[in-house]
Amino acid sequence: MLVTSATLLSLSVTAPAALAAPTPSTSPTATPPARMSTLGGARLGQPGTQVALAPGVPVLPKDLTARSWIVSDAESGQVLAAHNAHWRLPPASTLKMLFADTVLPRFPKTTRYKVAPKDLKGMGAGSSVVGIKEGGTYSVHDLWLGVFLRSGNDAVHVLSSMNGGVKQTVEDMQDHAEELQALDTTVVSPDGYDAPGQVSSAYDLTLFARSGLQKKDFREYCSTVSAKFGSAEIRNTNRLLSGDSDVPVYQGIAGVKNGNTTHAGATFTGVAERGGKVLLVTVMNPAKNEHNEVYKESAKLFDWGFKAAGKVDPVGELVPPKSAGSSTAGPDAAASAGQAGQDPGQTSGGTGGAGAKPAASAPAESGTSGVGTALAVAGGLLVLLGGGVFLVNRRWPLPDLMRRRTRS
Repeated sequence: MLVTSATLLSLSVTAPAALAAPTPSTSPTATPPARMSTLGGARLGQPGTQVALAPGVPVLPKDLTARSWIVSDAESGQVLAAHNAHWRLPPASTLKMLFADTVLPRFPKTTRYKVAPKDLKGMGAGSSVVGIKEGGTYSVHDLWLGVFLRSGNDAVHVLSSMNGGVKQTVEDMQDHAEELQALDTTVVSPDGYDAPGQVSSAYDLTLFARSGLQKKDFREYCSTVSAKFGSAEIRNTNRLLSGDSDVPVYQGIAGVKNGNTTHAGATFTGVAERGGKVLLVTVMNPAKNEHNEVYKESAKLFDWGFKAAGKVDPVGELVPPKSAGSSTAGPDAAASAGQAGQDPGQTSGGTGGAGAKPAASAPAESGTSGVGTALAVAGGLLVLLGGGVFLVNRRWPLPDLMRRRTRS
């Protein structure tokens, strides 16, 4: 069921990626800068926790240890609460969201590519890999499964070679980050491997996720729990999506990306829906040294956000891309409007490859609705101007796994 709004909305829109590399320049107890970017609101530039508590608003969880985090409404862009949102920190493999949002629209998923030895050069020691072999031929579809499910730096490097090389891809990613107004981000390596000077922020990572989720293929890949890769089966390392011994599958989860490196610690951005609300949560580098801590803190923030949504006053907003509202569309806008098989206005129908298995979400709470009614019913009208525009302030359909939730 897909009902689009008749109102024109505002236009705009793991396996560890590296287990070694540079020695951290700051200690785990380092404090945030006294002054940070105020993009999205003055309070977001202040260190510490920012939330507008009032009667009826639930209190934030007391045991959050992450250096930085942010909870936002994915559709309206309102920031419900944040902690050092603009602190520029190493992002680890969550930077792959920017890589995907930049490169994914450029190659049809059916394209096949034979891997040359040079394509796998330059990967950092200890990089996570999906197991790509020199001389092997792979579809773009399978390469993206390797990126999202196994955080494969080898898949990133092969796709970067297809895109003109690592240097060109880094430049493209930096340009796209600037278009999205993700100004805390400096890209050095396309796979998120620790590199001197490579930083992002919880705010920027949320912008990347919000932009990427408007692309059909991006939604499909980041929501896939397991799939065939060659003769092997690979499983998504996002534990809120696939579950683990101490972390259950989070009800309503639909992606997005996790990361872990020596320098960055654990990082995570997720999107989830409950009762018609769609939230984005980003958590960077929990200090608590406990198994799956980044997912545990993310789940607590999701829980708080769903209780607080509609009750708490926002402390800021997610800004639209620079080109939002312009009368002409650039390459990023065209990509969002449907290049290379992307279709931000329709629900996904699975990843499309043999053996790919969409996530099975946890049972719905009584009274909640699946995404087919909760999200698609409120879908915004995608308006094409000069080949397409970048639409942010709208509801997009999350994957089919969400629609099946009420039947599970």
